[in-house]
Amino acid sequence: MPKTRTIVLHYHLFKNAGTSLDRIFKKNFGDKWVTHEFPTKGGNNTPLVTQWILGNPNAVVFSTHTAVGPIPKIAGVNIITVMMLRDPISRIRSAYRFERNQKSDSWGANLAKETDLAGYVDARLARKGDRQCRNFQSDRLATMFPAKVPELQRAMEGFNSLSVVGLVEDFDGTLKRLREAMVPHFPDFEAENVKANTTDAKPEQEEDPVLLRRLIEANVYDRAIWETAMDKFGGR
Repeated sequence: MPKTRTIVLHYHLFKNAGTSLDRIFKKNFGDKWVTHEFPTKGGNNTPLVTQWILGNPNAVVFSTHTAVGPIPKIAGVNIITVMMLRDPISRIRSAYRFERNQKSDSWGANLAKETDLAGYVDARLARKGDRQCRNFQSDRLATMFPAKVPELQRAMEGFNSLSVVGLVEDFDGTLKRLREAMVPHFPDFEAENVKANTTDAKPEQEEDPVLLRRLIEANVYDRAIWETAMDKFGGR
């Protein structure tokens, strides 16, 4: 029987402690950690991700911000899937501060530099197809389960299909679950709590109640998924 290859596919969501996780992976695997970004292809770039994995036979950890679609199924390849989740409002505050300080000429970075958090949120909610401030995490999870059912149901299916679900709010618990998934395949795997590329998620001042209400209403699905993870993994 041919030997099964085990790899890690890290769905690195923006401002969800993915950089800290990648630092751990790089410490363990060195140049066998690889990263790449993809066009979204209408919400399913799984064939491109599959080609990436097959085209890097010596790599162990594949980290990307832009993989969308069903988890790849590749003969002879066991895929440990990892995704970090976070309280959606904390994530949006952190994303705003990151883009505000980022040395970038992107639309989001320029917007953050030109306006306050309320203006940033309003503009992104009004922009067609922009999910940065509207159920960002559920949108990504839902692509894993393409079906004609409501987004939250698809997102929950995606959530349940992951090998390791991490929580920014419980990083130590995340590392424990990650070790449990990794050690049977990589006995020398070590995971120490590190923080990289962090941005404060607390309000700079007392937050506008109107803005807070808008954020809560725009992120009902994300909140439901995050609370499910918190309840399941004891992060509360």
